Amino acid sequence: MSALSFELAAATVQGREHARAGRNNQDAFWARASEHGLAAVVTDGCGSGAQSELGAQLGARRVVEGALSLLGRQVPVESPEFLQRLGADVLCFLQAISGELGERAIGEALLFTVVGAVVTPEHTLVFSAGDGLWALNGDVHRLGPFPNNAPPYLAYGLLKPGAVSLKANTLRPTAEVDSLLLGTDGVSDLVGLAEARVPEREEPVGPLSQFWSDGRYFSNPDALRRRLALLNRESVRADFPARRLERVPGLLSDDTTLVVLRRRQGRA
Repeated sequence: MSALSFELAAATVQGREHARAGRNNQDAFWARASEHGLAAVVTDGCGSGAQSELGAQLGARRVVEGALSLLGRQVPVESPEFLQRLGADVLCFLQAISGELGERAIGEALLFTVVGAVVTPEHTLVFSAGDGLWALNGDVHRLGPFPNNAPPYLAYGLLKPGAVSLKANTLRPTAEVDSLLLGTDGVSDLVGLAEARVPEREEPVGPLSQFWSDGRYFSNPDALRRRLALLNRESVRADFPARRLERVPGLLSDDTTLVVLRRRQGRA
């Protein structure tokens, strides 16, 4: 990340309700830099899919690797062709998987939302397909919710060509970017918990801005994961008048995943 003067933090945590239901964390993230720029993405598998975590994990990697491949072939990130070709590349990849596993795999494993970014020395592009959240320089933008809690999944394009495409949310000069957060829809719930109390502690959860302003999340590669895990820890407290113990659930009902970039302090 140093070539672009950005540092990165990323983490995911299983949602409370997914844990109760015995379901895996269906979110994923991936980020990687190359000599041409960096790409990062968060994905969220469809909740009704039996193995949506598979598509989310494979899809996150494919989006990032596809984006870096396009940069390496000198496709300008500011050109509409960039997202068109990236979306086509991901669909081709998913088509190959469904060809091996059968068409049922589309609904069971390959439906996932995407919130991503590509950063080059000149431009920063934020894009998406489906719900989630992104925040640029402190300005928070929610994606969705969609009617009937049914976001548009990129893999719908396997059933109906052109049904869903990657959408450009913003294109900015990279020189103007100080911080960028990408989040699944669980992060939207986290925004509303700023005044809630951290389980087993007498401190508030705090605002979303902590994740790009607090240096500990970038100096310790595990700090962000630990923070999310702490917020979702089930605790037990004593109700002395009633002479009983009460279980207090974690704060994050849905899987919650975020990738955060911020400009290195003291560098252009």
